[in-house]
Amino acid sequence: MSHFTRPLLSGEAESQTATLLQGCLVDLIDLALQMKQAHWNVVGPHFQPIHEKLDEVVETAREASDEVAERIVAIGVTADGRAATLVESSRLDAFPAGFHDGPTIVTACSDRLSKTCVGLREAIAPLGDLDPISEDLLIGITAELEKHLWMLQAQEK
Repeated sequence: MSHFTRPLLSGEAESQTATLLQGCLVDLIDLALQMKQAHWNVVGPHFQPIHEKLDEVVETAREASDEVAERIVAIGVTADGRAATLVESSRLDAFPAGFHDGPTIVTACSDRLSKTCVGLREAIAPLGDLDPISEDLLIGITAELEKHLWMLQAQEK
């Protein structure tokens, strides 16, 4: 099967919606991977609360990426979360290798969370006209990630 026979959106709306959602999908998958990398490699006196907070962010980002991918497929387009696609398309900076102290991790992770939220917000506005269901999905995801951003960056000095 190459496409669904009962499309939810018109051709142009489907294409534009899928493109906007695909950009968000890539960022959410990359965010989950990078937060897990940070989670494993944080060191220092604030290890425990940062380690635990990052796991919460990972869980939210993973669930969100699944919801976004399923929405892409629901509108009749294939979702692409392959590693090569992430490398080519992620809007997030690569996470630095090695161990990092708490303040460095908090700043790096806050920057990536913020960038992801900006990308989500940029997709929300046009989705209002194209597909209010996708718009609503991204609004909910953004609210959760912005709450994580608040809690994480509150730990910055």
